[in-house]
Amino acid sequence: MRSICAIAALLIAAAAAAPLLGTEIPPAQRRSGYSFMTPDTQAMQNDDTANPGMLWVLDGEALWNAKAGAAGKACSDCHGNAHASMKDVAAHYPAFDPALGRPVNLEQRINLCRANHQQATPLAYESRDLLALTAFVAQQSRGVPIASEIDPQLAPFVAKGRELFMHRQGQLNLACANCHDDNWEKHLAGSAITQGQPTGYPLYRLEWQSLGSLQRRLRNCMIGTRAQPYDYGAPELVELELYLMSRAQGMPIETPAVRP
Repeated sequence: MRSICAIAALLIAAAAAAPLLGTEIPPAQRRSGYSFMTPDTQAMQNDDTANPGMLWVLDGEALWNAKAGAAGKACSDCHGNAHASMKDVAAHYPAFDPALGRPVNLEQRINLCRANHQQATPLAYESRDLLALTAFVAQQSRGVPIASEIDPQLAPFVAKGRELFMHRQGQLNLACANCHDDNWEKHLAGSAITQGQPTGYPLYRLEWQSLGSLQRRLRNCMIGTRAQPYDYGAPELVELELYLMSRAQGMPIETPAVRP
C-alpha cells in the first residue's frame, strides 16, 4: 500500500497535465513480476519448502479430498486426481459460464461447484479455505502457459476489462496503465514497478504475511488511487482479471508466487 500511494504521488502531477498514454506492452516485452524480484524473493518462490504459499496448497489438497455439504461429496469424487484433472485449468480462467451469461473466475467456479454439486455453503472471498482450494487447483497448472486463444464469447468482456485498465479513476485520477504500461521497470524507493501480470495468483505477499487473490491486489490498487473499490466478485473485477490474463497470454502459471 505504501508503494502504491507513493507511486500515485509521483505521477499525479503529470497525470493531471497530460493525456493517458496507455501504450500497451508489446508481447515480446511482457514479463512476469518474478523477473523484477530480488534473488532472495525468487529463491523463496522457487523452493517449495521455503515458499509460504505452499502451506495453503497443502490445506487445499486436504479440502479437495474432504466431503462437504448435504450431498456429502468431495471435489475428488467428481474430478478425481487433481494432478491430472486440473492440469491446465487455471490457464483458462476466467471462463465463460453459459448459465450466468458472463465470465467467472476460479474462486467463483469453486463456489458454484460447492453450491450446485456439493450442496454446500459458498466460501467467503479471501477466506483461508477458498484461497487454499484455489491455490491447490491453480498450482496444478504451474508451468502451463496461459491460454493464447480467447473464447469468442469472452471477447466483449475482455474489451470491458481493457477499458477499465485504461480508465482513470479516484481522487488521484490514475489508471492501471499509468503504472503498469507506461512506467514499468522504473523504481520507486527501491521497489520495482512491474507490469502487473497475473501469473502467480493466489500469491503470498510479504507485505500481507498471507496468501491473497488477484482481486485483493486490484482492490488495493484502487484504494491507492483513492477510488472506491469494487466489491469482491463484482463483474468489473472479473472483467479486469480476464483482460489481464489475455495480456499475459503464453506466460507460464507460477502459483503460488511470492512477492514483496
